[in-house]
Amino acid sequence: MRDFAWLKRLFSRGDARPCSLLITQVYVPDPAAVGQYMHEVARALVARGQRAIVLAADSGYDDPSLRYPRHELLDGVEVVRLPWASFGKARLSVRLLGGCIFTGEAALLAAALPRVDHVLMSTSPPMVALAGLTVSLAQGAPLSFWAMDLNPDQIVATGRLAPNALPVRGFDWLNRHTLVHARSIITLDHFMAERLAAKAPIAPKLHVIPPWPLFMPSGLGSDAGQRFRRAHGWEGKRVVMYSGNLSPVHPVETVLHAARELRDDSRLLFAFVGGGLGRDAIARYVAEHALPNVQLLPYQPVSELSESLSAADVHLVCMGENMVGVVHPSKIYSALAVARPILALGPRGSHIAELVLAHGVGWHVEHGDLAGAVRALRELAGEDAAALERRCARAAALAHARFDKRALLDQFCDRLAGPRCDVGVR
Repeated sequence: MRDFAWLKRLFSRGDARPCSLLITQVYVPDPAAVGQYMHEVARALVARGQRAIVLAADSGYDDPSLRYPRHELLDGVEVVRLPWASFGKARLSVRLLGGCIFTGEAALLAAALPRVDHVLMSTSPPMVALAGLTVSLAQGAPLSFWAMDLNPDQIVATGRLAPNALPVRGFDWLNRHTLVHARSIITLDHFMAERLAAKAPIAPKLHVIPPWPLFMPSGLGSDAGQRFRRAHGWEGKRVVMYSGNLSPVHPVETVLHAARELRDDSRLLFAFVGGGLGRDAIARYVAEHALPNVQLLPYQPVSELSESLSAADVHLVCMGENMVGVVHPSKIYSALAVARPILALGPRGSHIAELVLAHGVGWHVEHGDLAGAVRALRELAGEDAAALERRCARAAALAHARFDKRALLDQFCDRLAGPRCDVGVR
């Protein structure tokens, strides 16, 4: 009977708290950022006196061989994970199949819940709006839409589908319908907001709230990251780190070519920490050119992120040339939180370049500017410790002033369309 206690709790009518339903294919402990952000919002809603139910996939987003508990209570959040709802990201067709199955399962289960007072969905998977709209209409519950990336914009920008392809037109129709129906729309930067506003008249309900660091260390001593550096033989190096999803929409080729140019500069080391579709291409390039100054490491556990991120001297944050307003690399905020400067690789007119250039927290290089990348990296290698420390101090100050987790979570929850409660975020 204990195995079905979660089912009884899920369909219980005795819980008087306002009920928020979060629909997301990815959820903790999966390392993908979208799942971690959804969990923090769910926790904040629970802290505000609400009931939070999450529907997610039971297998890994990047590694489908990973299996997570079908049902559990995490930090007061009721998590129900659905089977056959994620098959990894190896091929677009497989990814879409998992997304479609997840969307159908989530819509059916959520529509059967006794009461839903508010629905929050993001953009994982891209077709999840079908489930969100179905539940919102069936339950008469207001819908909040958290636009973390935009599709079919991303699929078109990467050249996978033509702008007039039938699936693209279908997604565009779904997006416009979602934007019109949603009572609250939250997106990550003003570039994304402009793209969304061009799709439908949504200005009064559109809010720009940047992501917050997934953790804010209470204090970083001079030895932060040293254990990780020693474990990987990085002592005495200036480490340039890319940490997170190695996606084709965040191309790193310019810095890889710079690493090849600087292969004999013993002061520099390049670390790519994470997974994703771009990892194999980087591994092939490193092997082909026998680069001694590049290391690839797997995703690090969330419990080790502070240590691994602090092991870098500068963090590489990339944005594809056609991806402005389509995606939003959130890794920049965690890098700032551990007081590390940024090497921003991408268009000058992007949120990562704006942050770096406006606040003096690193370097900016355009894609294809190999000479500029080499110049910036040599400047990093030759910069004295005091100058680098000043950059680190500016990064930490920016993280606390502009991207405080508690303040942004409070702001986010205040903008949701669901029921409000006076209990503050913990």
